[in-house]
Amino acid sequence: MEKFDVKKAYKELYAPSRRDFSLVTVPRFSYFAVDGHGDPNTATEYSEALEALYAVSYATKFASKKELDRDYVVGPLEGLWRADDPEVFVTRDKASWDWTMMISQPEWITSAELTASIAAVGAKKNLAALDKVRFLELEEGLSVQILHMGSYDDEAPTLDRLHNTFIPANNLSFNGDHHEIYLSDARRTQPEKLKTVLRQPVSRP
Repeated sequence: MEKFDVKKAYKELYAPSRRDFSLVTVPRFSYFAVDGHGDPNTATEYSEALEALYAVSYATKFASKKELDRDYVVGPLEGLWRADDPEVFVTRDKASWDWTMMISQPEWITSAELTASIAAVGAKKNLAALDKVRFLELEEGLSVQILHMGSYDDEAPTLDRLHNTFIPANNLSFNGDHHEIYLSDARRTQPEKLKTVLRQPVSRP
């Protein structure tokens, strides 16, 4: 049985250059997602969201292998970040951030599999955010992205270049939430070695 791996199937989207911004077209993806608000370093809501997301994602993977004979690698954690003023991502005013944390799913996984997995996990564990996990379809289309190497708090200079130099210089406009893809496990990786895809959907006039 060949395992599907979203990072390999869409290498251009999950392994961008760390030197230059690149324009890509992001197709429709399906995700399991949880919405929340606040500083991810301190908000209990954030840790509860991740706990539920991973529990449901792994339950779905195992069910897919057993019942559908289709196996896959659970995708990396991803996050959509939004605020009334995009500059708070540059200033790192985390308390004002709204977020949607999510994990991508193969095309054969649907909302029906999510419902079944929520029930299966709920029968074994009492997770605070389990009932908040939802099925999300997202097509970002034209986007700018770059690979950031280092601490999450060191993203500000790159985001400043993206927002205030690259986007205006290329006659582009913001067209969606700031998107981050966490390729490293922050629990096991030194901050200076963390790899994060920074993506911003954009549009042309």
